[in-house]
Amino acid sequence: MRHRVKTRKLSRKPAHRVAMMRNIAAAIIEHERIETTVTKAKAMRPMVEKLVTLAKEKNLHNFRRALSILGNNREATQKLFDVLGPRFKDRSGGYTRILKQDKYRLGDNTQLALFEFVERSEKDVEADVEADVEAMAAE
Repeated sequence: MRHRVKTRKLSRKPAHRVAMMRNIAAAIIEHERIETTVTKAKAMRPMVEKLVTLAKEKNLHNFRRALSILGNNREATQKLFDVLGPRFKDRSGGYTRILKQDKYRLGDNTQLALFEFVERSEKDVEADVEADVEAMAAE
């Protein structure tokens, strides 16, 4: 029975799952928007939300906690505390969103989703709009 078991195994062994979650968390922090499967995005949301909550109060203890969660990825942790923490200072939760797409992966027909932060920098938004326009023109 799975009573009170919240973790998703994602068909991976524990070491692989932890490494994958660290990599996805670092990618979302670095790029602020990634394309992944719906299931992985749902599994990652609590971890990323907790990291942003840690980053809202900048002190050495929280920095080291985030650094250990991200697997000693200093660049991602630094951006988390310098950019994302102050950006979400006034927000009490709900820092990310999952936008399901009408795209499916060719290999296993898994539905894809965009996993992104709710508030993003103007530069990133403009770049994404330009990429979407180019993709529509190519079709």
